[in-house]
Amino acid sequence: MSYLRLKAFSLPRTLGILENYLFILPAVAIFSIFYVYPFYEIFNLSLHDWNGISLTRQFIGLGNFKELAQDKIWWSSIWHAGYITFIALTFQNALAFALALACDQDIRMRKFYRIVFYIPPVLSEVVVGLIWQWILYSGMQDGQHIGLLNYFLNWVGMPHLVHNWLSDPKTALTCVAIVHSWKGFGWGFIILLAGLQTIDRQLYEAARVDGANSWTMFRHVTIPMMIPVLLVVVILTILGSMQVFVLVLSMVGQGLVYHTEVPVTRILASMTGTNQFGYACAQGIVFGLLLMVISFIQIKISKNTKQA
Repeated sequence: MSYLRLKAFSLPRTLGILENYLFILPAVAIFSIFYVYPFYEIFNLSLHDWNGISLTRQFIGLGNFKELAQDKIWWSSIWHAGYITFIALTFQNALAFALALACDQDIRMRKFYRIVFYIPPVLSEVVVGLIWQWILYSGMQDGQHIGLLNYFLNWVGMPHLVHNWLSDPKTALTCVAIVHSWKGFGWGFIILLAGLQTIDRQLYEAARVDGANSWTMFRHVTIPMMIPVLLVVVILTILGSMQVFVLVLSMVGQGLVYHTEVPVTRILASMTGTNQFGYACAQGIVFGLLLMVISFIQIKISKNTKQA
């Protein structure tokens, strides 16, 4: 009798648990189809030599990863992405923070500035790249420079500064990094401005009563209160800059292989140039693991900073 009562009691409970799992089943199915299975297939392809067309794949084990470890162009592309990320972390975020501080003050037309500063991020990367390609162009027609920057430098009497900005290996990557920072500072500006507006104004009033000047309030009030927001901006900047891709193609293409190659363009070259789909998958896995390690380190630093 007790067994029947226990069974009658457990059956509705089991059905309730199954019913709860039915609610998350669509999300699990979508996640499995669009995330888990593709990752498995990419890892599986990385262990094969495949040209992307034939029905047969040659299993080579870790051969692609061994080749990747000796690929100087690949590791050079990682360094290039790191250089662009460094410029973005310094120039881009410093510009965004400075403009956010200015717009947080009681100035005229600050709403207008918020709109203007957010225009570059919403523009297409292809459009931005082509516009800046035209600005930095080094060609000449009828004895005059076509590129806007070189034309301006020649017009103001500084022809010695005229340069092949996107054709010179020494300046091409820096130009891409600066344009990337110009395009991306707007979203950092919005996030930092939102963080500044959450700071209690009474903290500034109390500091002002204690005789603190603007620099002291910035150092002891603004910066400590903005650390969580700054960490978020830093994480998004690193992840976004390491994956820069469209801007490079639209500005310089894949001509300067050794000087403007970034990981995503290198993966694309392996797929479309040499038809090494397995090798491209190996590059994608290594690049993804690198981004995961960077993300975990940043999360760890963020947690330690919040606890401190």
